[in-house]
Amino acid sequence: MDDLDLDKLRVPLPPLPSAPEGFRSGFACFVGRPNVGKSTLMNALVGQKVAITSNRPQTTRRTVRGIVHREDAQLIIVDTPGLHKPRTLLGERLDSLVRSTLVEVDVIGFCIPADEPIGRGDTYIARELAAQGNTPVVALVTKADLVDRAAVGEQLMAVDRLGEWADIVPVSAESGFQLDTAADVLCSHLPEGPPLYPDGDLTDEPEEMLVAELIREASLEGVRDELPHSIAVVVDEMKERENTRPGRELVDIYASLYVERPSQKAIVIGSKGARLRDVGTAARKQIEGLLGTRVYLDLRVRVAKDWQRDPKQLRRLGFDQQV
Repeated sequence: MDDLDLDKLRVPLPPLPSAPEGFRSGFACFVGRPNVGKSTLMNALVGQKVAITSNRPQTTRRTVRGIVHREDAQLIIVDTPGLHKPRTLLGERLDSLVRSTLVEVDVIGFCIPADEPIGRGDTYIARELAAQGNTPVVALVTKADLVDRAAVGEQLMAVDRLGEWADIVPVSAESGFQLDTAADVLCSHLPEGPPLYPDGDLTDEPEEMLVAELIREASLEGVRDELPHSIAVVVDEMKERENTRPGRELVDIYASLYVERPSQKAIVIGSKGARLRDVGTAARKQIEGLLGTRVYLDLRVRVAKDWQRDPKQLRRLGFDQQV
């Protein structure tokens, strides 16, 4: 056999766009206690859903990157799990993940909701951020649409007393209030440099991971408060179905929902499978929007006993030491 010409096998990567003079690019990390609107704010700034959201605390379990493209900057937002006192091995690893992310970004966005008083969790995080050294911290007062202007002003003063911030910006992801201002302020703290991602990329998350998260988001709705923390989703197989007609393409997805106890499995499945069917219907619609094609979704519920506390189970479900 003749020697292979390796140069002919190499597929060149698309070039990154050139940047005008003064262009800025870099990373911002959103931190805050659970359920303060970090993921919702990131999605709003990116302009598309790249992280799942829920009214349940501790929904985010991984660092998710969303990319904001502007004429003068490229802002990569790193959404992190909420900082809290860990109660499980999974919680400890998530807490470690947040701390390691803080030292790797150019600017930190500290999210504090406008509709709740400053609490011990906020004070705890403020102390942690004070130890970050030279990384600028922008205080983002989220959910500003939920209170009147007087209440927003009071919260801004309370946040100002909480620590020393590079900037303080009230913002609402739902109404769009001051979204552009928040982006302007965050970008002002980025170093000058070329874009880090091609134009049009909104996240660097693999499609399988995004699909798994959309399934988990659908499974969080309507279950008891303690159950969301016990649900993990793994995409077992995802492939295009062969021999479909043009315009009728179909992606087959087989996924497993893992819970910790048989009683939780019964809750997720529901009476005669009704709840699991609802989860599948809701998730499939979101996945079809993500992939831009029809989807066949097969969901199975499995028990992985006490997986949040078991190192082997955590690795099996994709929560290794780096999460």
